[in-house]
Amino acid sequence: MTTRKYKIAICDDEQNQIEYIASIVTSWSACKGVGCEIRTFSSAEEFLFEYEEDKVYDILLLDVEMKGMNGIELAWRIRKDNNRAEIVFVTSHFEFVGEGYEVDALHYLMKPISAEKLMQVLTKAAEKISQEPPSVVISCEGETIKLYESDILYVESFLHYLVIHTKGKKYKIKENMSVFENRVSDDFYRSHRSYLVSLKHITRISRTSVSIESTELPLSRGKYDDINRAFIEHN
Repeated sequence: MTTRKYKIAICDDEQNQIEYIASIVTSWSACKGVGCEIRTFSSAEEFLFEYEEDKVYDILLLDVEMKGMNGIELAWRIRKDNNRAEIVFVTSHFEFVGEGYEVDALHYLMKPISAEKLMQVLTKAAEKISQEPPSVVISCEGETIKLYESDILYVESFLHYLVIHTKGKKYKIKENMSVFENRVSDDFYRSHRSYLVSLKHITRISRTSVSIESTELPLSRGKYDDINRAFIEHN
């Protein structure tokens, strides 16, 4: 098991069910010797209200049959953000099982929930998370967002801000380039004082520039041999 701390959400409109599930998660955490931050919500709408500001969750335990938005609809909303959290559905009815796997649910748990079974599922979720690709968590426009390194093309520095260029979007954050560089893996290379580039996305290197897909970025003098070596080692 990994020693990381897991952020787990429990969403159910029955308070006694929330307390029961939370007690099992707490027991699992103690048994495995891992840290857990457990957040509880009595409706999908309540979860989404907080989710808009903090999208970083590892495991979601969602009741399927809730008043208002149900657990399946909530899962679809979460997957729209390309969120890769492990989703576990809790239900009293078998007929929802097919819908759940369309949102890449890890497992279905039938009520009444077996403590032993939930612990097994949590262990399975933790094992999958430990195999997850490298990521970095950022704060952007009032939201906490997890970015997978494989999606980042390059990072550009503007005074006290950084602009993170990904395949589909740009994120502007208030952070120092040196600090950010230390938070990502060595799949990234500081090609210039204002640019940090993904070695995985370089398409061309010249004496004075680096091309990331169709974008040409400056390469500092004297770094040509070094970046070539790094590029070969990381591809």
